[in-house]
Amino acid sequence: MMMANNEIGTIQPIKKIAESVKSLAREKGKTILVHTDAVQAAGSLEVNVKDLGVDMLSASGHKFHGPRGAGLLYLRRGTPFEPLIMGGGQERQNRSGTENVPGIVGLAKALELAVKDREELRVSLSAKRDRIIRELRDEVEGMTVNGHLTDRLPNNVSVSFHGVEGEPILLGLDFAGICASSGSACSSASLEPSHVLLAIGHSAELAQGTLRITLGRDNSDEDVDYLMEVLPNLIKKLRDLPSLSAHP
Repeated sequence: MMMANNEIGTIQPIKKIAESVKSLAREKGKTILVHTDAVQAAGSLEVNVKDLGVDMLSASGHKFHGPRGAGLLYLRRGTPFEPLIMGGGQERQNRSGTENVPGIVGLAKALELAVKDREELRVSLSAKRDRIIRELRDEVEGMTVNGHLTDRLPNNVSVSFHGVEGEPILLGLDFAGICASSGSACSSASLEPSHVLLAIGHSAELAQGTLRITLGRDNSDEDVDYLMEVLPNLIKKLRDLPSLSAHP
């Protein structure tokens, strides 16, 4: 279960969910293990495995400015676990193969720095996120904010524009030197509308007009100024081009 959704930024109440699931399991005389995917949350939110009550937690280094290809898996003591890769028995028999020492050290240092600066970054990124959403609402008609308005990642802006497809928006932004996506990076090549957006009630047409902006620690107020110079005008121009519109 995701601690925070990678597309729309909504933060899930993992602690309450884990408590409910384990309480139900005890009533039935069963054991249920709870795993949370904290890839988006680690480095941005407070993540305390003891407080969350989960048995397993996974995270990925590149999401908090660590090296790509390095991740971590927390296992609560006593949690049953079988390795997928057999061989030399590295990493306490859990994952055979020569350890990626630079990746491991880089991940640990990046996480240390992310935790150290987390509150300062949260305040800074949340302010930029809220400004983008506020100004888009003021300047662009027919826009829907995706995900929870307050319980969301500080660096996530996910919006859907009525009457415009996501691909020409991305092309226009790319031409202006702005990096964004139409949804999850894992499925950016898919032509199908996001199952997440469909699940929260969006039509396929509206889901296809989605833009995801992910802010980072290096983004400045001037970057937001530039984005807000480009994006509202781009949406207006695209809506004047019927061939690029999501609706005839």
